[in-house]
Amino acid sequence: MTITDAVLLGLLQALGEFLPISSSAHLVLLPFFRGQVYQGIAFDVILHLATLLAVLLYFAKDWMILIKNGLSRPQTQEGKTFWYLVVATIPAGLAGVLFHHQVETAFRNPLSIAFCLIVFALLLAWADKQAKQTDTGLINLKNLLIIGCAQALALMPGVSRSGITITAALFLGFSRPQSARISFLLSTPIIAGAALLEITKLSLADINMPLICGFISAFLGALVVIGGLMKYIKSHSFAVFVWYRILLGIFIIVWYFK
Repeated sequence: MTITDAVLLGLLQALGEFLPISSSAHLVLLPFFRGQVYQGIAFDVILHLATLLAVLLYFAKDWMILIKNGLSRPQTQEGKTFWYLVVATIPAGLAGVLFHHQVETAFRNPLSIAFCLIVFALLLAWADKQAKQTDTGLINLKNLLIIGCAQALALMPGVSRSGITITAALFLGFSRPQSARISFLLSTPIIAGAALLEITKLSLADINMPLICGFISAFLGALVVIGGLMKYIKSHSFAVFVWYRILLGIFIIVWYFK
């Protein structure tokens, strides 16, 4: 893998992880379209680690408040929210362990990715039409667990972790900004868990300049994407992402059968 390839993959990870367009789908599709061999899930994990650090940095204040209250004042709303997030992470964590082999093989078929891109784009569009200007959804265990269960579906490339969690939050009555915030907060433990699970498979021999450059580009790109999306959805819908996913899905199908 060249440095250019690694930087490009890092930027794709940054865009796909937090925009509702599926980072894993793009990381699989880029080598597919360029006739290259998939770079492997270990490299994906390094990129996920970069975006994890970015979201931790962006929401550092939120996490400090949540953790502090969760450990010292669990009866407060912030304390309860911390433990709700912990519980809501369990479904995706279990799914990752149970379907680890499928994640690396069967789910990475281009046609499967195209199907997920289109179907879950339509679901996001439906939820987006019902988006509230003000929050009517409640941050409670039931709602966050529902969003957490939805997050488990993102193991399939093309679903999009941010896309499916935002979709679930919108259906539950949360506004677009609050849906994105919940999605980003919920992403932190699951990305951390995935990285810790796979990083043990890496050796010092795997650390090279392309990997380092990919990490840096994913980290810096993620900071820009998170901030940009939070500003964008204050006055815009998710329509542009819906159309992008649908068009990409159609393009994949045409390319596959040409």
